[in-house]
Amino acid sequence: MPIANPAHKAIVAILIVAAFAGCETIDPYTGDKKTSSATYGALIGAGAGAVIGMISGHDAKQRKQRALIGAGVGALSGGAVGAYMDKQEAELRAQMRESGVSVTRKGEDIVLNMPGNVTFRTGSADLNAQFFKVLDGVAQVARKYDKTIIEVAGHTDNVGGADYNRDLSQRRASAVAQYLESRGVAAARIMTAGGGEDHPIASNSTEQGRAANRRVEVTLAPLKEG
Repeated sequence: MPIANPAHKAIVAILIVAAFAGCETIDPYTGDKKTSSATYGALIGAGAGAVIGMISGHDAKQRKQRALIGAGVGALSGGAVGAYMDKQEAELRAQMRESGVSVTRKGEDIVLNMPGNVTFRTGSADLNAQFFKVLDGVAQVARKYDKTIIEVAGHTDNVGGADYNRDLSQRRASAVAQYLESRGVAAARIMTAGGGEDHPIASNSTEQGRAANRRVEVTLAPLKEG
């Protein structure tokens, strides 16, 4: 049997390390870095990722960017985007520590995964009172870093009808968006989306998986020139 080329082994090892490094998230309770479930899913063929991110689509994002730039909100140049989002991510990590909300970087975007058991009662679009402090922290950072577009997307498990779940997810997204607006985040920066049961991040065949799918994701994307 031929022996594998050592150089090939080294290349494979580097690629695996790079894949893990690019998919790190922050443990919502300890604040420590960990490899996201997206990485594990890619490497062992199991499940979807820890977050989906922006679901409104490219056109909606572009329209929001044009509207904000047209209204005089300064956009970021290409070279400034990375540092701007890095600083914002670091502050969000600090605010979300021990909150139960995870912070994940997806390219230039920052995604906050807010589990349903933290944010809402079952079947309700009324925010849990204990979650106000968390949203206050999100609003504080969002006000400071105003060169971002914010999508608030609601997601559900597959229990109940698709139309009911889509409506519930939209109402939950709207509730979070309205709270952020009440704390000084400009409404013009915010988009809402109801993903319903269409974007699971775990299997709906178990209670644990369904609980993971019942969530709100807040995605912060840079407002860029061009």
